[in-house]
Parts: sequence; C-alpha cells; structure tokens
Amino acid sequence: MTEQPGFEARQLLRASSSATLATATAGPDGAQPFASLVTPAFLPDLTALLLLSDLSEHTRHLKTEPRCALMAQGAPDGANPQTAPRVTLTGLAEPVPAAEVAALKPRWLARHPYAALYADFGDFHLWRVTPVAALLVGGFARATRLRQEALLPDAAAVAALAAAEAGILGHVNEDHADALAAIATGLLAQPAGDWRMVAVDPDGCDLASGDRVARLPWPAPVTDADGVRMALVQAAREARTRK
Repeated sequence: MTEQPGFEARQLLRASSSATLATATAGPDGAQPFASLVTPAFLPDLTALLLLSDLSEHTRHLKTEPRCALMAQGAPDGANPQTAPRVTLTGLAEPVPAAEVAALKPRWLARHPYAALYADFGDFHLWRVTPVAALLVGGFARATRLRQEALLPDAAAVAALAAAEAGILGHVNEDHADALAAIATGLLAQPAGDWRMVAVDPDGCDLASGDRVARLPWPAPVTDADGVRMALVQAAREARTRK
C-alpha cells in the first residue's frame, strides 16, 4: 500500500465520474440493501455532492436512513478485476439546505456539465454525503481501513484553497490557457479543445472542455496557491515533453 493511504483514497474518489451508492430501507423482513449508479462531485473537504431524483429508489431510502456508502474504483492491472484499486466511503447523507444550493450546484455541474439539461428539473435535488470512514483496497488482498481523521484532507489547506480558488481559476484560465491545453492533451490523453480549469482542491484540479471533464491529480497534497502553481508548472513541463 502507499505511504499516504488517505491521499490515495481521495484521489480515487475525486477522479471518479460515477460511483456505486449503497443504501438500505426497512421492510417486512428487515433491512433490504440496495445499490445504484450515481455521479458524485467532491468538495475540497471531501464532502460528496449528489444530484438525486425524488423518484429514485435510493433517494427514498436516504430520506429514512441517511447512513450510506459510495464505492469508486480505478482500472484493473490486467485481466483480474480484483486488481483494480477501489475505495468504499461510508457516510451520512442529507439534502443540501435551500440556502446553500446556489453556491454548491455550480460545483457539481463543473464536474458534470452535461447534466445542465436536467439539473433544474423539479424532481432533482442536491444531496451531500459527509464522510465518516473508508476502506481502501489498493489491489488484490491489499486493504486499509481509514478513520475520518486519516481520510480527510488537511482543514487548513482546504480553507486556504477555498479562499484562493477564484483567483487561481481566473489567473490560470486567462493567462495560461496554453499550459492547460498542453496538460489536457499531452498528460491526460484528452482531445484538443478549449480547456479551462473549473475547480481546484488540495489533491488536484478539474479541467473541462464542453461536456468533457478531466482530472489532474497533484503528485502530493498541496496546502496553498503556491503549491497549486508549482504542481501546474511541473505538469505543464511533463506534458510538453510527451507531445
């Protein structure tokens, strides 16, 4: 396993455009587990945002039992699916209060821009899952349990980047579009396009072009805007050597 299992778990979660949501509901014969596909977006502090329909089975479950789990996975190393790294995040779900939706929905849409077609439908509402713990499986028979304090990013780094995010996005998108394009095509294997940075956090950043979103992970957690700058410079240099 990695020397930073919390960082590895966060990287897997943040890179996933979809995940499996596990819920449960009480029935005549006891609790009935249920699993479904969802599309999370993770806030800098690792809170998971979900846009859920009131008509879905899992939403009805969460309204009565907020305890749930999200599982995300990477690619397997060969033919055996058990070699795929994966993480199961356990947490508590709740609807996002109406007063916070205007601030948080754009963050979710930045990760899932295609969903703008239906995100404002009356039966869709924003939910959040507050992390409690996680199980990281780094491959076949390689598991590490993570308590909340080992899983979450540094709170001071989260606060520092939240305060600096608007300035970072504005500066990078206005002055370094060429570097973002090089990173997207040369490092992240994406097609050419109008690539922009749409979100940043201690573990990486999200780049978007139209409905396509690509995740750029940092090689190590960063704590402030200077850390973001150094990680981007390194990524741009590496990208240009690969082209």
